[in-house]
Amino acid sequence: MKYYVIAGEASGDLHGSNLIKEIKKLDTAADFRGWGGDKMEAAGVTLVKHYRDLAFMGFVEVVKHLPTILKNIESCKKDILVYKPDAIILIDYPGVNLRMAKWAKQQGLKVIFYISPQVWAWKENRVKKMKQTIDKMLVILPFEKEYFKNKWNWDVEYVGHPLVEVIEGYSKMHQSAGSAIAIPRADNSRLSKGYIAPESPSGDSAETLEKNHLQPETLSARGMAIADPAPGGIVALLPGSRKQEIIKKLPVMLEVSKAFPSYQFIVAKAPGLDENFYDTLLKEYSNVSYVANKTYDLLLQARAALVTSGTATLETALFGVPEVVCYKGSNISYQIAKRVIKIKYISLVNLIMDKEVVKELIQDEMTTGNLTTELNKLLNDTDKQEQLRADYAALKKLLSQGGNASANAAKSIVGFLHS
Repeated sequence: MKYYVIAGEASGDLHGSNLIKEIKKLDTAADFRGWGGDKMEAAGVTLVKHYRDLAFMGFVEVVKHLPTILKNIESCKKDILVYKPDAIILIDYPGVNLRMAKWAKQQGLKVIFYISPQVWAWKENRVKKMKQTIDKMLVILPFEKEYFKNKWNWDVEYVGHPLVEVIEGYSKMHQSAGSAIAIPRADNSRLSKGYIAPESPSGDSAETLEKNHLQPETLSARGMAIADPAPGGIVALLPGSRKQEIIKKLPVMLEVSKAFPSYQFIVAKAPGLDENFYDTLLKEYSNVSYVANKTYDLLLQARAALVTSGTATLETALFGVPEVVCYKGSNISYQIAKRVIKIKYISLVNLIMDKEVVKELIQDEMTTGNLTTELNKLLNDTDKQEQLRADYAALKKLLSQGGNASANAAKSIVGFLHS
């Protein structure tokens, strides 16, 4: 069969690539074409458009590039008509993919949507059109199945969360007997001069590390190994990916490092941001550095983490790392969000578990004092640590129902198309 796949973000590229690999096991004659990234291309997709050319974030940027966006969509439609696929698989990316679903349905194509838009949080009115234009909806959050059935009388299929298999695979690959991931940390004397250690690939030789003024962190890779509260471990800081949100949140996070001088605080650098941007923010902190494109390596070794809201909160939990979830935006944006977004929690961990598993510090509550207090609990409160272990185990079990999400999704798609 011929499949046209559309993913417009890095996460969609990752999950799309795993889905494609699983479809190929069931449909050996499968042919793929579409939008995505390097991972999907490596999995066998003939790539028409790379997601890096589609990354327009924020209202102003979207409006500014609207002609380009519309041109891309029209080009995609023409390409689909020439390719004549048996089905179109839309992966998340609702701004474009819901529009494509409507068009594809009008063309008589089978429309499969993998990873539902978060309509349960806002823009619920989208569901009516979604029901009309999507033939098969595959969801990855357990409560979504009940939400769509009870509120919209729509039978969708829960396949499990693909991050479970991604993180399990990553951990197994890097946690072989006696292994440790080398996380670079900056020479403090250079930090005091505003120097931030450049990124080096995991597993660099001692010679390479020395050349780049780096010191390898020798802590063993570990997920929830927090029973020993001895100082000297790593605290991960995940402040988000957009410059404006980082400026708002990272300075508050950085101040916490002063209360834990024997811990190494490492910032997960957002792709695409200039190193000078981080140099300016970090230069006053002697026990802080950053890494780029190594968030998972960082989480493998972190004793705890301060994490902005989003998928990172779930990734951190699946690595078994105790976390505090942080959010701080402009007052106007926050007031609007409070009135528009209808959810009890901002972190996926708490939303999925339907209770406060991890502490959320939002807006005025996100202060250095509050973060320091909560981080101290994560590092030193054994009761808190034990409760987190139990909750994280329950979370993983819930997200793993039925086994491998990509395999489940592939089986559902191939079965649907052959029925």
